[in-house]
Amino acid sequence: MVPSFKIGFGFDVHPLVNNHPFYLGGLLLESDKGAFGHSDADVMIHAICDALLGAANLRDIGFHFSNKDLRWKDIRSTVFLVEVKKLLTEKGFSIGNIDATICLENPKINPHIPEMQEIMAKSLEISPDDISIKATTNEKLGFVGREEGVTAYAVALIYKA
Repeated sequence: MVPSFKIGFGFDVHPLVNNHPFYLGGLLLESDKGAFGHSDADVMIHAICDALLGAANLRDIGFHFSNKDLRWKDIRSTVFLVEVKKLLTEKGFSIGNIDATICLENPKINPHIPEMQEIMAKSLEISPDDISIKATTNEKLGFVGREEGVTAYAVALIYKA
């Protein structure tokens, strides 16, 4: 039997707030500003969750983890990865790979990428080699360039054997 492949795309954005924790890829980064949201506002994980959910036609992160539901208030987004993995498994899907891009001016994340890959891979029960993370700035343009917000994009490949 030929595997059935599906591809999903995810995007997330959060404002940056002074003196707020900054979680990215499951890791708490040292920064003067942090992403603000209902949960820990980890834009990379949120974009990855949306990519995985979209590939499986399971709606989006807001549908499963509503910001009106107090169960998800201030929760670590790695919990969302674990729950999304369960949803995919229930539908018979496995994760092929994930490719994510984070857009922000500061802090620089390249030194932290291997640890982020390890954290997210553990939550999704996949190899860190199956999670690609790239970082870029917005060349000082727009709200990202002015350090008012952060965005992340992700694509995911899932399959049924």
